[in-house]
Amino acid sequence: EVQLQASGGGLVQAGGSLSLSCEASGITFDDYAIGWFRQAPGKGREGVSCISRSDGTTYYADSVKGRFTISSDDAKNTVYLQMNNLKPEDTAIYYCTAAAVFCTIQVSEIHYWGQGTLVTVSS
Repeated sequence: EVQLQASGGGLVQAGGSLSLSCEASGITFDDYAIGWFRQAPGKGREGVSCISRSDGTTYYADSVKGRFTISSDDAKNTVYLQMNNLKPEDTAIYYCTAAAVFCTIQVSEIHYWGQGTLVTVSS
């Protein structure tokens, strides 16, 4: 059974930081690009960041570049998203995702979704 176990959401003031974790099981970690989508209230799902396990390339949405950093720990099959200088517009449910090999921002190309973790940024 494939599981993407996300954790680390919470409430933070604007300008603060949070770190999300996603532990993957039931898949061959190196065969997938692991990343994060988010969905704000009343909006569609948006690709935020991703790391391709095959070649280490990363993707960041323009809205988070310079503030968010994605990394992975192969030994733990875990991907981390460090979020700094958070803004109220970052408030959303964040979903850990797995796509085949390369990063994608297309919802239709995501193979697996984890449960969401809520990030709330107060102004």
